[in-house]
Amino acid sequence: SELIRGFLLSGMPCPSSCPPGLLALMAPGLALMATFSLPSQAGDRRALPVEKPPGVKGRTLILLDVNTKSPVRIISENFLSLQLDPSIIHDGWLDFLSLSLCGKSVQGAQLAKNLMVETRLLFSLFSRLKGLMVRDQGGVEDSAGKGKPAEKDIVRSDIALDKQKGCKIAQHPDIMLELQREKAAQMHLVLLKEQFSNTYSNLTLTARSLDKLYNFADCSGLHLIFALNALRRNPNNSWNSSNALSLLKYSASKKYNISWELGNEPNNYRTLIGRSVNGSQLGKDYIQLRSLLQLIRTYSRANLYGPNIGRPRKNVIALLEGFMKVAGSTVDAVTWQHYYIDGRVAKVTDFLKTRLLDTLSDQIRKIQKVLNTYTPGKKIWLEGVGATSAGGMNNLSDSYAAGFLWLNTLGLLASQGIDVVVRHSFLDHGHNHLVDQNFKPLPDYWLSLLYKRLIGPKVLAIHVAGLQRKPRPGRVIRDKLRIYAHCTSYHNHNYVRGSITLYIINLHRSRKKIKLAGTLRDKIVHQYLLQPYGKDGLHSKSVQLNGQPLAM
Repeated sequence: SELIRGFLLSGMPCPSSCPPGLLALMAPGLALMATFSLPSQAGDRRALPVEKPPGVKGRTLILLDVNTKSPVRIISENFLSLQLDPSIIHDGWLDFLSLSLCGKSVQGAQLAKNLMVETRLLFSLFSRLKGLMVRDQGGVEDSAGKGKPAEKDIVRSDIALDKQKGCKIAQHPDIMLELQREKAAQMHLVLLKEQFSNTYSNLTLTARSLDKLYNFADCSGLHLIFALNALRRNPNNSWNSSNALSLLKYSASKKYNISWELGNEPNNYRTLIGRSVNGSQLGKDYIQLRSLLQLIRTYSRANLYGPNIGRPRKNVIALLEGFMKVAGSTVDAVTWQHYYIDGRVAKVTDFLKTRLLDTLSDQIRKIQKVLNTYTPGKKIWLEGVGATSAGGMNNLSDSYAAGFLWLNTLGLLASQGIDVVVRHSFLDHGHNHLVDQNFKPLPDYWLSLLYKRLIGPKVLAIHVAGLQRKPRPGRVIRDKLRIYAHCTSYHNHNYVRGSITLYIINLHRSRKKIKLAGTLRDKIVHQYLLQPYGKDGLHSKSVQLNGQPLAM
């Protein structure tokens, strides 16, 4: 038997259920359609008799079929992963993430437990730090190498991971959370000032913070990928690895299972330290890091990722080519970052522009071209992605509207064979995160959760008929109806193996009718309709699923 599920993200009211084989897609709308199953093989999951929804008539009828013979791509089980911004160490939120994960007395504790454990939303955790020095648990050392007393944390949580008893935490009153919000708000202003002035202060990580970070990941069932500081350079511009070696030895002594990376956006090093690093030198730095890992038994077979470049413009592509010539075989996956819009100038209409959605496809082709030249078959990760740069924009990048970009990003990356996408970020300053500072899930969290629950790693080819557009001279035809299909996740026990999940984005100004044909004909449809909740429309930070508001 087969199931077809679908997910709809819509900006307008839409029927909560559809008759088998017919979908009415609003304008603009986003759909994730439910799995289809033969009633004889799916227990009581039968199609309920429903009348034809009012207003379904549309000018365009699209026939949709899916090739179920074999997948066109198979992506990682950890395809949708997560990044933690280093600001959580700077502003103190790391303590509360740890507390919320395992605690029972702190406000939001159950939420974080649901986020990390019950829903299994986050299979991988990626944390990138701009500055890293490790000394001891009583003191810290800045990137200039000068020791200073440890800063007093609002919360002194001695979190220990006990393999037999699970995670332990100290008990703290909720007033601590309010104090932390005040501290984070002040730090947010400092970080914004640094971003806009392009001058950054040093960020130092203590052994205590590293313990908290690892225990947060380990208690959550996540795998930690840690980016080491590549800005410490020797006079000859080679990487100074002395501090990294100290961290590696400390982590190995604690038996921490960590994968590694070196640096963050190396194309911007001249701005940060007044000294550029070319691709060839960066490749030598990675070879040096691989040698360090092999010297330490715990990490002799650890995964290494990089070079985590920025948007692949001409100079960045040149850096990547130089890196791949020297160290292409050293890394387990090649990584880069993408942010669609400058958060300082973003508008809500930007999130619905096909030209904007297509920028990612162009970047994928550029990265793949380089890898096909030097290391054919090497896995590619989009290791930092968000709707907007510069910290995002309130009521835009953290709103319902951002879901159009996010779902298209997931569909496009999977269809192009990108193995992992790491979302920036879980919780940090700015407005690109999945969870706000009240531990309330934002719309992209719920969208990610639906994706994790429904979408499996096998990507299927689709066949569409009925969209006939004649090209005009000098104009590029951009697809305003985007359809993606996967085998349904076999972790979802509500659906039998052989089920299919569709998700569709309609950026047309008119309603579209989609008729399921071929192998999809006469199957039962379970529709997951995600809409904004409240009066704010596309700006809403709350959502409803099939008419029911979603809240922890």
